[in-house]
Amino acid sequence: MNTLFDTAPGFDQPLAVLKHCHDRIRKQLATMSKLLDHLPSHGADQEAQQAAQSVLNYFVKAAPLHHEDEEINLLPELQVTAKDEDAALLAGLLPKILSQHEDMAAKWLQLEKQLGAIAAATAASLSASEVQDFQALYSEHMQIEETQIAPMAKRLFSDAQMATLGAAMKTRRGIAA
Repeated sequence: MNTLFDTAPGFDQPLAVLKHCHDRIRKQLATMSKLLDHLPSHGADQEAQQAAQSVLNYFVKAAPLHHEDEEINLLPELQVTAKDEDAALLAGLLPKILSQHEDMAAKWLQLEKQLGAIAAATAASLSASEVQDFQALYSEHMQIEETQIAPMAKRLFSDAQMATLGAAMKTRRGIAA
């Protein structure tokens, strides 16, 4: 079936779902960049309000679920599965990934206030430096996950482990089996 819209992968492919989330994060980060360009000349017009609300919706609802997928399921399962060089690499990456999650949450709190004001049309400013810091942190984080963590999981996880990961992700989102 050929559709006009990109469809998300199913939870039977949990690593593809996580990658799809990264693609959506990139889209929202790009929207924030567009807002930085838009606000000085247009203010918090309807287009800016809608863009800000879109970013808010994603980072308030979906992004925390994505981080939980990693922290509660993916990374712990990798810890018990990885051996030798994989275990050493994971031990080095894990503190950084978890620290990045904390940093992203802290940086988000500042951006959330600004985007909320834009969405409500009560302000028309967004800190370029805070947006750039948030984008840089997320970009580095996603690069680590896409080049190190996901390939390791793909290589090491059994079909049963993938199914368990996908089921946990589905349940976390309140999607019935």
